[in-house]
Amino acid sequence: MANLAPEDDTITLDQLDRDPYPIYRRLRREAPVLRVKATGRTLLTKAADTKYVKDTPELFSSDDPNTPMKRAFWSHTLMRKDGEAHLRERMAMAPAFSPKVIRDDWIPRYRKVAEDYVARLPRGEVVDLFPALSGPYAARGLAILLGMEEASDAEMQRWSQALIDGAGNFGWRDEPFARSDRANEEVHALLDSLHERHRAEPGNSALSVMLNDPDPIPLTQIYANIKIAIGGGINEPRDALNTVLYGLLTNPEQRDEVVRNEDWDLAFEEAVRWVAPIQASSRLVTEDTEIRGHLIPKGDTVMTIQASANRDEDVVENGEVFDVYRPKVPHQAFGNGPHFCQGTHVARRAVGQVMLPILFDRFPDMSIPDASAVIWRGFGFRGPIRIPVLLA
Repeated sequence: MANLAPEDDTITLDQLDRDPYPIYRRLRREAPVLRVKATGRTLLTKAADTKYVKDTPELFSSDDPNTPMKRAFWSHTLMRKDGEAHLRERMAMAPAFSPKVIRDDWIPRYRKVAEDYVARLPRGEVVDLFPALSGPYAARGLAILLGMEEASDAEMQRWSQALIDGAGNFGWRDEPFARSDRANEEVHALLDSLHERHRAEPGNSALSVMLNDPDPIPLTQIYANIKIAIGGGINEPRDALNTVLYGLLTNPEQRDEVVRNEDWDLAFEEAVRWVAPIQASSRLVTEDTEIRGHLIPKGDTVMTIQASANRDEDVVENGEVFDVYRPKVPHQAFGNGPHFCQGTHVARRAVGQVMLPILFDRFPDMSIPDASAVIWRGFGFRGPIRIPVLLA
């Protein structure tokens, strides 16, 4: 009989929040299957293992009762469902994410938002783009896509962070849940007020298509879908935008080449490979199984570390380095399997095809005066939370 994976009681959540990459590099080499006491989970840091778990939902279920997500979102969300239950709720929102709707409805509106938000930035000043651009841009675009334009950028961002902090509250502390409770109350009140508008004027927004479906999912799950989208749909494009800006502005030769060739899509893909906006995901083990010779018992929770998989030496050479023009390599930044991120194509276009060219056209000589002033944070979601840029 195989032995359990080794256990580590030295790695802390604070270390993983501040800078997990040296830890992941060591674990890939020394202990790619490791029970980390602080997380209450078995961490998987090799790309082959993370992909195997995501691609095998019959063994590794999303329905993990040990996460705080249900408490934080007031619902058993589609993120914690498998099979038909997951598919039905995912497909309820799918019309809002179709390629034609993205192209014809959302991208023109994202472009108008991008132009307006970039135009209000002050030229010749050092500006922290997290609060000044990337956060509000992601919030406004998502509010449009979801059909809740009445929410302010500040509200969308506050709700998103409160819900994410609640879902990641593995210590089950009271304060994060108090904030997520307030966010739930405010989101529900707004959504309640929007039924009449969306029924009178049906459109392609996520809320409209779900409310007007001939066979709708329950209202509690419609609201849960919207809240899941608020939770992840701001962080991902926001963090991806900040990361690609950092990568390009700290590598001027690559920046010049990207601008010259308009290789915005390549820059986006390398940025999300280099620092995955969604760093980790949990799965519940449904049967005793083995990974790399270690017993993973039924009832255990494994955590796939996409952040580490995307830098795995078996997949990518010099993965710790930002290199737009590296040979094309697969990455797992948006997951794989049934839970592949539904907003991926919106994020790619909103950041890579809309915001980056507009921003570099207006400020072609942007720079980061002090790279050490850029602050990165996040274990579950990651990106710069402070990115001072000289707008020139």
